[in-house]
Amino acid sequence: MVKIIYNDQIMDKNKVQIDIEDRGYQFGDGVYEVIRIYDGQLFTAEEHVTRFFSSAEKIKIVVPFQKEQLLRLIKQLINENKVNNGSIYMQITRGASPRNHVFPSAETKPVLTAYTKVVERPESALENGVEAIVADDIRWLRCDIKSLNLLPNLLAKQQATEKGCYESILHRDGTVTEGSSSNAYIIKDGKVKTHPATNLILNGITRQVIARLCDENQIPFYEEVFTVDELLAADEVFISSTTSEVMPVIRVDGKLFSDGKPGQITRKLQSLFLEEIKKMEK
Repeated sequence: MVKIIYNDQIMDKNKVQIDIEDRGYQFGDGVYEVIRIYDGQLFTAEEHVTRFFSSAEKIKIVVPFQKEQLLRLIKQLINENKVNNGSIYMQITRGASPRNHVFPSAETKPVLTAYTKVVERPESALENGVEAIVADDIRWLRCDIKSLNLLPNLLAKQQATEKGCYESILHRDGTVTEGSSSNAYIIKDGKVKTHPATNLILNGITRQVIARLCDENQIPFYEEVFTVDELLAADEVFISSTTSEVMPVIRVDGKLFSDGKPGQITRKLQSLFLEEIKKMEK
């Protein structure tokens, strides 16, 4: 039987019941995280858990656990479900209370849930690259919070899917922000550029690893705004996320990059990222 985390316990999935008036269900009043599992081990788990607590604090949800306690629960769940390569999804909502836009009383207890999923590395896409489209960024102005409110992201991802593409790269009035479920980067004249970590993007954990790897390996890395025109004029384009890793983008809105193959610097970053994974597995 598949196990999940429900508050402070690990339980059979079919024994868990969520109240119909849970504010996550009715308002999207909560936050979430996804952590990658490689060879049975969590990758950048502490960074994800820290961001989970930060997102919750920003919307005034108090997580009723210490970080160390939550990490222990997550690791126990992975072992019980015997997940080798996959991910763990966790979320916390403000809890169940009679439907009202105003926050409920302090007696309302947050509800934590988490479950594992088997996910293999997208090796074919990583090797060959993917295609993307450009779409309007219609999201709210606190994209730094990893909230449950993802409808604009879903619409953008669906728009890309319907056009046979992997991702939508979003922009606000011509300024590229990020992807519908990823951070976005351009490479021009050997320099990597990505949007600064402001309220307009999520400061991805993979993004942070990439920034560190660039610094350690003398790859110029700039947190600067860039436009759709600069995107389409780039030498290389890639996106990153927990499950996509360092994903080459070989075509955007029909514009081909690096002769339709992942570029040299993108390949270098993929190699460096894979080394980080292997370090963890030792």
